[in-house]
Amino acid sequence: MEGITTNNKGRVEMIFCATVLACLLAGAIVSPLFAQPYPTKPIRFVLPYPPGGPTDFLGRLIGQKLGERLGQPVVPDNRPGAGGNVGSEVAAKAPPDGYTITIGGFWLASSPSMYKKLNYNPLKDLAPVSIVSQSPNLLLIHPSLPVKSLKELVEYGRANPGKLNFASSGVGSPLHLAGELFKSLAKIDAVHVPYKGGGGPALTALMGGEVQMMVLGPGASMPQISAGKVKALATLTAERLPLLPDVPTAREAGIDLVVTSWHGILAPAGTPRDIVNRLSSEWAKVAVMPDVQEKMQNSGFNAKASTPEQFAEFIKAETALWGRVIKEAKVPTID
Repeated sequence: MEGITTNNKGRVEMIFCATVLACLLAGAIVSPLFAQPYPTKPIRFVLPYPPGGPTDFLGRLIGQKLGERLGQPVVPDNRPGAGGNVGSEVAAKAPPDGYTITIGGFWLASSPSMYKKLNYNPLKDLAPVSIVSQSPNLLLIHPSLPVKSLKELVEYGRANPGKLNFASSGVGSPLHLAGELFKSLAKIDAVHVPYKGGGGPALTALMGGEVQMMVLGPGASMPQISAGKVKALATLTAERLPLLPDVPTAREAGIDLVVTSWHGILAPAGTPRDIVNRLSSEWAKVAVMPDVQEKMQNSGFNAKASTPEQFAEFIKAETALWGRVIKEAKVPTID
């Protein structure tokens, strides 16, 4: 440069480089200080069932508690329809920025095989965050059935093909597919009788002797079990339930039947991993709160938590299981 000696020129260049480096370092230090941590605005929580039902109750409880932990409102957005798939599709197609989450359940695992066409792929278009609830199921029978154990029920079913029938809350419902899985594992022939509801119409039919057996959770069935109107023959759990310590598991009778009712939190696929991990971590803290556990238990849910990886593997296994059951039982698919 004109008017600058070689030595001065070198010093100028050194000062210039030092200034640039200082600015870069300052930016690296300052920018995190001004970066706003997630979340900075309300989070939409898509609930795939109508207000007032059990899934809606669970979602609103989760949303309230997560909002308290995150410092931003988690706002429920009910999007019912197609057995949960309308809301799940809405969530799957939302921007993956951490400001839309949803609650998912059994339908995520069964719908790929139950529906001829889905406008989203539950395994690919949603990012599992954490399981939030796993609740047990029971195999119930009418007291007039001449059996005292699951083993005797299997023997009775094999000796009387087509004479047993079982209730459910509808074709393709969790209770229906659980019954079909039992039939397959026990190698018996039983007739499916669908009703418009499990804990109401189907359970009433079982108490009245219209059907001989059904799968249902203890939340809805315990009063009738205690009154002797139905009998719990086995728990469909890995271990016996403290609530029913004298009722054996299906595995104890040689039938490897473990079926739980479950729900979990998911986000659109592509949501930043640090946000997914943050949501999972916050739920894990909420799940052990005594008031949360009490409220969930009173509504038939058992609070659980998992890592995103564990929940993803669980959904994958459930999808494979129920896909196989639907195919083998030739359950009618939905257009």
